[in-house]
Amino acid sequence: MWPFIKPIKLIRYLLVWRVTGALVLVPRCLSAEISLVLGTIIANRLPTREARPWHKALAPWDEHGGLSLVGKEKPTRLPEASWPMETVLFVYPGKRTYGQGELMLWELKLLGESADHGLFLEVILPAMEEAGSVSEPQWQRQNVLWGRFDVHSIHVARGPQWEPIVSDGRLDLDYRATPVQWAEGLTFDQRSERVFDRLTWLTPFDLGDDPKSKIENRKSKIESQAPTLRRVLESLIARMSQLLPGKHHTPEDVWSVLSEEERASFQAVLEQAARIPIRHKTLRPAPKRGPGRWIGTQTFPSIPHPLIPYLELASILHIGKQTHFGCGTFVIS
Repeated sequence: MWPFIKPIKLIRYLLVWRVTGALVLVPRCLSAEISLVLGTIIANRLPTREARPWHKALAPWDEHGGLSLVGKEKPTRLPEASWPMETVLFVYPGKRTYGQGELMLWELKLLGESADHGLFLEVILPAMEEAGSVSEPQWQRQNVLWGRFDVHSIHVARGPQWEPIVSDGRLDLDYRATPVQWAEGLTFDQRSERVFDRLTWLTPFDLGDDPKSKIENRKSKIESQAPTLRRVLESLIARMSQLLPGKHHTPEDVWSVLSEEERASFQAVLEQAARIPIRHKTLRPAPKRGPGRWIGTQTFPSIPHPLIPYLELASILHIGKQTHFGCGTFVIS
């Protein structure tokens, strides 16, 4: 499995923010507001030339009011906005109300050519620190997060472990995160006696319409959107194509970088996945004013062990549309 994931560059940061306000109410889709706020701060801090791609990326937000959306309901459908770098903002599922001293956790993933620790230290971290202490009137809406938190700690993934780079607000300047350490120690091909038969989406997903589905009834159409295991794996290949060096890659390009043995192995997994029916699915539309289309749970007779490593990889990378907002990740159980 390691050769299969070797081309993937990724740095995973676990952010722990400590609330400093008496009461903070976070929006339904906190990842979208993090994207808007940190993106705006980064754009304002950069020199004009470097800021251009950031301003361009923020333009879809500007059409809806930009920072005036902070603390308010977002558009009925979030704009197709993301940072000008391959990132995932994955806010861990949790509550929406926080009191002073409480901790809030989320994960930032830098992928592909954007997996650069220096970029995190020089551009993203200073923007976070500024976002926690802003005092201008435009930020001071009642009970919003911005201006009411500090960066309590930050950890970087090394395989299944998290290593601290910021503890009690103090940064370890000697730590050098690499874009390959995320896979160190991940066995992937570990055998287990445990039986897996359930896939639960942690965030909404949008893998696009199933071309085979022509169902018009609304309820049946929702149920028909539960992706097969083969479709999940095909979405993984599509996702990997976005992370290859350069631009405008296709899934065929991913196949081309694999060895003959890896191609044969993955093709066998795809064929095996195609034979596994969905036994039960409970999907519902994603929350309004948020990203993605569907969320819920799917069960299968069982998920064969050869599929597990690839499914785990898909959950780490996120699949489908709007991955920047954290869409397209799941757990198998």
